[in-house]
Amino acid sequence: MIDRYLNAVAAQLPQDERADIVAELRDLILSRFEAKEEELGRALTEDEQEAILREIGHPLVVSARYRKGPDSLVGPELFPYWLFGVKAGLMVLGAVYAITLSIRLIGGPDDAGQAIAQAFHGFFGAGLTLIGAATLAAAIFEHQGIRPSFLTKWRVKDLGAFGLSDPSAWRASMAGAETAKATWMPAPRPGAWPGGEYLFSFLAVGMFVLWWIGVLHFPGLMSIQLRGQEAVVSGAPIWSILFGPILLYAVGQMAVDLASLVRPYAVRARAAARIVLAAGGLWLTWAIFEAGHWFTLTRGEETARIAGDVSMLHFDTLRNLGDRARDLTGIADTLSVVMVWALAISAISLVFKIFANLWRLARP
Repeated sequence: MIDRYLNAVAAQLPQDERADIVAELRDLILSRFEAKEEELGRALTEDEQEAILREIGHPLVVSARYRKGPDSLVGPELFPYWLFGVKAGLMVLGAVYAITLSIRLIGGPDDAGQAIAQAFHGFFGAGLTLIGAATLAAAIFEHQGIRPSFLTKWRVKDLGAFGLSDPSAWRASMAGAETAKATWMPAPRPGAWPGGEYLFSFLAVGMFVLWWIGVLHFPGLMSIQLRGQEAVVSGAPIWSILFGPILLYAVGQMAVDLASLVRPYAVRARAAARIVLAAGGLWLTWAIFEAGHWFTLTRGEETARIAGDVSMLHFDTLRNLGDRARDLTGIADTLSVVMVWALAISAISLVFKIFANLWRLARP
């Protein structure tokens, strides 16, 4: 019985320390047995021996006492950061799946409940993947003793943006209530480091990169239900042409976010990097817009192109957006208008970003 117990303990121990620890445990067990036998005045039964071994502890627990290093995947020091990252990542996933579900419901599927159920199923699957990845990263940090500077070198005035992990902050932002936004997301002071914003951006872009290279999947993203039939969404050739540049742009954004976390006060270097990124994003936006054809909807033998040009950038087009037919062509036209305006807004945003960062470089 003792040998069986010690073999179970030894299997969990490092090879170089196994013999000494097993010998120490054997002496401890034998002494406990002898003390009990003297107390009872007779030899122990198997049940009595097993009771003493249970008092000493399960082999997994006993071997853990001799293990070097942390005894948890995510220790108490890293747990708050792990929790923030998981909450922020789940909110991004929720937003992505909400957009995906909205696109599917545009087509008026016969079974809207099934579309909603699929969206929830996909969200939970992706959420579990996210939690697993975050736990793996935290475990590496914990067991390797890695502590990035942003975990220890922080300032109180830089903490406002961590409200991004609060659902109430999102509701206040979407509601547009200035008082509520001021309460939940106070404006940072000039020169302050919104560390939460950079971490949130890093997680969001990281999930995009995983999806872009095919590691992460969002079920239902490339299909639309139309009158009970599924219309498949396929990308136009422009996406294959720009696959590398888009991946490089996203990885560059992640690098800037990571550098901002590690060196939060390198304001000029960050501004210069963002100018380069925004210029690259502006070029990508223009190249996508110039392609004129972005996706193709296919349902059986029927096809319709999601395509557009500058003529759609008119407010009358937006006002008439809901008047289009609910067939394949009508849905494609609706998505074409949405795509044109999204690219236009993206370009304007990137131009403003370039000028804002030029101002950061120019001011004293």
